[in-house]
Amino acid sequence: MKQLVFVVMLLCCVRANAITLEAALARTLEKNPAIVQARIALEQAAGRRLVLRASGLPDVRIQGLAGVQGGKRADEPTIRPFAFARGFFTQPLFDAGVPASYRRGDIEVLLAQQRLNVAIIEQLHTTRIAYYTAQFNDSLRALGEAQRQRLAQNVSTQSERYQAGQTGRGAITSAQLLERELEPRIQEVSRGYEGALLTMATAMGDDLRAPDKVVRPDGELQFAAANYDVKSETARALQERADLKLARLLVRAAEEDQRIIQAEYYPALDATISGTGIPVTVHTANGGSASSSNDILSSEVTAGIALTWRVIDNGRVGGRVMRQRAIREMNEISLRQLEANVGLELKRISNNFRALEGRWKSLNAAVAGAEQNVTVVQKTLAEGLSSQLEFRTAESSFLETKSALLSAAYQQNVARAEWDRATGRYFQFSEDTAGNLH
Repeated sequence: MKQLVFVVMLLCCVRANAITLEAALARTLEKNPAIVQARIALEQAAGRRLVLRASGLPDVRIQGLAGVQGGKRADEPTIRPFAFARGFFTQPLFDAGVPASYRRGDIEVLLAQQRLNVAIIEQLHTTRIAYYTAQFNDSLRALGEAQRQRLAQNVSTQSERYQAGQTGRGAITSAQLLERELEPRIQEVSRGYEGALLTMATAMGDDLRAPDKVVRPDGELQFAAANYDVKSETARALQERADLKLARLLVRAAEEDQRIIQAEYYPALDATISGTGIPVTVHTANGGSASSSNDILSSEVTAGIALTWRVIDNGRVGGRVMRQRAIREMNEISLRQLEANVGLELKRISNNFRALEGRWKSLNAAVAGAEQNVTVVQKTLAEGLSSQLEFRTAESSFLETKSALLSAAYQQNVARAEWDRATGRYFQFSEDTAGNLH
């Protein structure tokens, strides 16, 4: 009764830690460190946009000065406080770099948005692959455990036959060796399973210091046939893939940076207003004027237009323009390479779909025959009509066939994940970076 209660509690614990693929992707979207960092970078980009736009906004500065002045004057105190303030206002009227700076600021935010989208896609893809890998290794482990039970049953059968005098001690040794040969394989897939769980937990932002709370994938790998129109999907990918959008934005950003630098070739026209405010009467030294009013400082305001034109730059601006032009051209080359690879990548994945579907169908038919053959050979071995070699051959054939079937299902699910990433299906893009999970 205690064993039954323990088994029930263990099953409940396993189910409590089980997670579906949709829930794993949602948790990744919410808690993944790389995605959280990309969201913070998006907020920083909004601040950089303000900095870039500042070149076209008014510039207002105020200076204040206060103190005391001393000295002997007729009919005035020896020590007298004084204060005055100065103000400066500058508004660009014509600056060739202002429009480009405004566009560059908007592009800066768009770049941060697309970097966030790229981070989301990469991390969701990592979680999805780790989820499928954990399911695959768990299926292989379950298959190995089932095979080990069958081999343990074979050891028991041979022991009973030995005690009955129907076989020699070598049959028991052969049966034990068959059972022990399976142990390294089970340990290998167990390590792969734990590694996939670790990768998935890291991508989801889970606390790795609590191993009892590590989630495990729910369900088993399922093979689902996939058939896509490569031509239409290629057109879709060229429009919606985040890395392509990011590459196009990098080209635009390089163009605007080049225009901002080139704007230094052109004159700049600014409206300027400056003033001095003196709240108290301040006397200065007599400059030789016969009128005493000329010795008093008073408030004043001046206004005008300032023209600045760099006539000779000694190659500084020209060199920066050449360097920025080279950056833009490199970005354009990278963009063309990415766009050219889209169709090739989708065609390769589509060919994998067809090959995996044919392989899975043939293996699915072969598994039933291999399993039936193992059952028959095991039964005849218990009756002494088959040898350990025949049983080992049948057992190995079934194990390899079943493992190949699981591998085909795993590779097909991975190919579907690669297809979704290559076509931009992980994330539905919008201007505010809101989206839906695929």
